[in-house]
Amino acid sequence: MALLINDQYVEERLIAERREKGLDHRDEIWDGVYFMSPSPNDLHQDLAGRIYAILLEVIQIPGLGEARFGLNVTDRADDWTQNYRCPDVAVYLNENPAENRSSHWLGGPDLAVEIVSKHDRSYEKLDFYAKVNTREVIILDRDPWKLVLYRLGDGELKEVATSTVENGVIVTTESVPLNWELITGEERPAVKVRQVDEERDWVL
Repeated sequence: MALLINDQYVEERLIAERREKGLDHRDEIWDGVYFMSPSPNDLHQDLAGRIYAILLEVIQIPGLGEARFGLNVTDRADDWTQNYRCPDVAVYLNENPAENRSSHWLGGPDLAVEIVSKHDRSYEKLDFYAKVNTREVIILDRDPWKLVLYRLGDGELKEVATSTVENGVIVTTESVPLNWELITGEERPAVKVRQVDEERDWVL
């Protein structure tokens, strides 16, 4: 269900309450329109945290770039708060021209990871991510389970490959040397990640 609030007082009070309660960490502003994102459930947070841990180990600790968890990405050098998105996890390699401005990044990451929650707008963010020159985006959907890789080409993010438990496809990111695959798990599909150059595996 979508809710349109056309009362400035109610709008300001609602946003202030979310900030006071710490519920606004995933909220976004799309061209001046405030989007209140659903709070991630436990599995969403667990997957995001473990993907971040892998990217920290593979990219940041060796000094290849920066891994970030729950960041703000904008296309605006001024008044960035009027247009930004918040990927679950992102990687900025050392060669990336984007600017870290402490509260936000101006410009897209080399890799953004979005984990889909019910009623969120992960797929609708692709045009924005293309606009800020995000090289690759992984969308991990859980209804039904699938892991989709998009890669930037000719100014748009195009679907490259999709992994499901049924098709056994292995998805390879170019921005970071990792293979991604959905495999059968005990209670749900699991995400298998393998570091290509060192053959290390993680199962999430």
